[in-house]
Amino acid sequence: MPTIRRLPEHLVNRIAAGEVVERPASALKELVENAIDAGSTQITVRIASGGLDMIEVTDDGCGMRPDEIALALERHATSKLPDEAIELVATLGFRGEALPSIGSVARLTIESRPHDAAEGWKRVVDHGTVAVDAPAALPPGTRIRVEDLFGKVPARRKFLRSPRSEYAVCLDVVRRLAMARPDVGFVLEHDGRRTISVQPREELAARVARLVARELAEDGVIIEAERGTARLTGVAGLPTYNRGVADHQYLFVNGRPVRDKLLVGAVRGAYSDMLARDRHAVLALFLEIPPEEVDVNVHPAKTEVRFRDPAFVRGFLVGALRHALEGAGQKSAQPPQAAAMNMWQVEPVAPAPSIGSLFAREYSAPRSDYQPSRVSETGTAWRSYEAEVMAQPAARAEAAEQASEEALRYPLGVARGQVAGTYIVAEAEDGLVIVDQHAAHERLVLEKLKAAGAEEAMNRSQALLLPEVVELEEAACDALEDKLADLARHGLILERFGPAAMLVRAVPSVLSKSDVGALVQDVADDLARNGDALLLGEKLDLVLATMACHGSVRAGRLLSVAEMNALLREMERTPRSGQCNHGRPTWVKLAHNDIEKLFGRK
Repeated sequence: MPTIRRLPEHLVNRIAAGEVVERPASALKELVENAIDAGSTQITVRIASGGLDMIEVTDDGCGMRPDEIALALERHATSKLPDEAIELVATLGFRGEALPSIGSVARLTIESRPHDAAEGWKRVVDHGTVAVDAPAALPPGTRIRVEDLFGKVPARRKFLRSPRSEYAVCLDVVRRLAMARPDVGFVLEHDGRRTISVQPREELAARVARLVARELAEDGVIIEAERGTARLTGVAGLPTYNRGVADHQYLFVNGRPVRDKLLVGAVRGAYSDMLARDRHAVLALFLEIPPEEVDVNVHPAKTEVRFRDPAFVRGFLVGALRHALEGAGQKSAQPPQAAAMNMWQVEPVAPAPSIGSLFAREYSAPRSDYQPSRVSETGTAWRSYEAEVMAQPAARAEAAEQASEEALRYPLGVARGQVAGTYIVAEAEDGLVIVDQHAAHERLVLEKLKAAGAEEAMNRSQALLLPEVVELEEAACDALEDKLADLARHGLILERFGPAAMLVRAVPSVLSKSDVGALVQDVADDLARNGDALLLGEKLDLVLATMACHGSVRAGRLLSVAEMNALLREMERTPRSGQCNHGRPTWVKLAHNDIEKLFGRK
């Protein structure tokens, strides 16, 4: 019969390391968080081979005395919980497990010196055994080096990925922490090459644009919102500035980087009728909420949180994002791509005949049997070129009249013509504007349908002649039962029918012909994945977008100049008119500088 025994300390630390130190990036995250909590203003990170061979974090924080270094290497020893009020923790770390866990599976070197000390101290722990404990020379602050991670735990080492893959995860960790603290300077070096260098005391928007994408400074909107005791700041990309994966969504709660499905679901809900389902927004959001309203002690790596009032948090995020995006008006991530600009400069393979070629024939001496041609014969030669030279242009243009200065000051300018029956060409004060008439009118029609109450009409329920029973797992039924009121607002009326079934009494009228069982199953899966029933709203948005598509101006329809200008003015008045219902831009602009570059003037 097996007997119960108390595990030795080194084995306890190795077990804890399995939770805290999953890979090099996990150790790096704990060390950088410690540096931030120490009050540092400058943090330098050096890694080798993706962190497999070496991780070094140097800071200018408060430092530690020799006895504090020894205490920090014991389990559950921390300076971040002065009392037992763990629900009020304001630091990034608080468990006191990271350093002893790392020291049990690697060679850990800690060098530290308080600002009021004459010298520093060094302590080396080699896979759980103290190897060095002596004075050290270093400036005030702390330097921690991790070497040979999992070197004596080959079962863990062989499951690590390649140095390049591990480096990518380390880079993401530093990027997120640097975004969370724009008041702190960060430097990251990998194998001697500097990849991140940001100065302390930066503006939040500037720090985000520098670390995520420089285009976000132009193609994003600033988020600043407050509701009660909650505050939301950050930068959100325009719907037209999107990605195919959600790896550029950075979410923070009280300065802590998190990956929370409630927040991810709120972002998706805010962009629901502006992005296709396979496209994702680019943003960085910073939520500040009283510590007692959020539980950060729900995951060993502290990457997940739990809110006391999740409905309030989701509604706050969705409302703030939508308000900021609507405030952007017809703004769009619309500068032409470099590849598109280069297409203008491709030389044609065979230059087309020109009028000049008819009169600039190469001269040759007349033959002895030369006879002057008659006028009628010359006309025959001309007619062979007439079809090419006098072909009708494939576009319509307005008569070349001088536009008033007031008209040119319109953001989208004044219409000058139409190309291929699809694109409106307009002249603005600062360049040339090209509008996709179908995509633009589709967005305008969608906004009109919403304003006219079409969205509410679609949410009306249609009762089923015979209520349908849908069998699900008990956990899925519990999740649906918690959202009965929200689903009813969309027209889906459900009731609990035993421990593992739901009774469907009504569905949204526009989805009455769909498979009821599959619809409820999809909604349950969506709840499990995102923490909210986003799928039902997206299905209704899809129907509304289809209605808008069929009711809008089609590509190929010829518009008069007055109709073109009316469309431009309505776009300027309509929120979110810079992108169609699928997140694509409705207009692009060639600035005067771009046009001059095309012709070699600059």
